[in-house]
Amino acid sequence: MSSGCLFCKIVTGMIPVELVYEDDVCIAFPDINPQAPSHTLVVPKEHLESLADVAPDHTELLGKLMAAANEVAKRKNLARGYRIVVNTGAQGGQTVMHLHLHVIGGRHMGWPPG
Repeated sequence: MSSGCLFCKIVTGMIPVELVYEDDVCIAFPDINPQAPSHTLVVPKEHLESLADVAPDHTELLGKLMAAANEVAKRKNLARGYRIVVNTGAQGGQTVMHLHLHVIGGRHMGWPPG
């Protein structure tokens, strides 16, 4: 855990959130700035700054994060489709420096809109 990390504080319970999902590896909770009707973050309990910090020994963790994202989509009734986004680094749009997946849906996500 990183003591100054917002998501580490959420993982440890220092900052309360509405949990959508939790297992031994990760938690999921609603994004405070949703980009669609359903926007949930899946956050590993282990602090990794970004996808760029993932090593070969994190393969199992990444698989569990994707499985958790799939479970979140089921719980959020996103059977018609959803998007999983991982922003990496400041230039990639990452604003909290703790690896996380965005599970976004509840509206048409493709192009053209509608």
